[in-house]
Amino acid sequence: MDERFQTAYVEGSTPWDIGAPQSAFIDLFRDGEIRGRVVDVGCGTGENALYLAEQGLDVTGVDLAPAAIERAQHKATERGVVARFEVADVLDLHAFAGAFDSGIDSGCFHVFDDDGRARYVRSLHGVLHPGGRLFIMTFSDRQPGSWGPRRVTQAELRDAFRDGWRIDGIEPATFDINPEVISRAGVDERGGSLAPIEAWLTRLTRI
Repeated sequence: MDERFQTAYVEGSTPWDIGAPQSAFIDLFRDGEIRGRVVDVGCGTGENALYLAEQGLDVTGVDLAPAAIERAQHKATERGVVARFEVADVLDLHAFAGAFDSGIDSGCFHVFDDDGRARYVRSLHGVLHPGGRLFIMTFSDRQPGSWGPRRVTQAELRDAFRDGWRIDGIEPATFDINPEVISRAGVDERGGSLAPIEAWLTRLTRI
């Protein structure tokens, strides 16, 4: 397990954990694009998964950090929401082969190096049905400064998903982040709040 993320959740140094779903995934659901059985890869403490489950979808959230999954399970119980959360490596989801109609990723793809990206693509291809949809929010190369994860270009996204996928669109979007966590970390590269963060929203179909 990558201890960085377990430590981040234990210490509360998780600026991506905003206590609410990302607005981009709310819009995708309302537009009818996220449907059927859904996997949330790198689900963290589960806000996006819980939102979709509250709308009546069958949702499974997976994350490598046990602390994140424990918190997501607690939220589900506390809110009375039916959703599954499991500790799992998103780079190797063979146990869920062909199980899902849709997949969402809020800030997971961009944490991987080139080898990890290739494994991620294979893993997600394996868990989605043919014709299944995948929606990825990644840090964008449009984001100024050096704080945060590796920036991702449109060209890199197109190259990563060149085989076995149809790219339905890549468009500018934004991540909402927790400004209190950023403030505690002493990060302020633009002379003001870093929120929101520039992102790419990529829509894909598994072929």
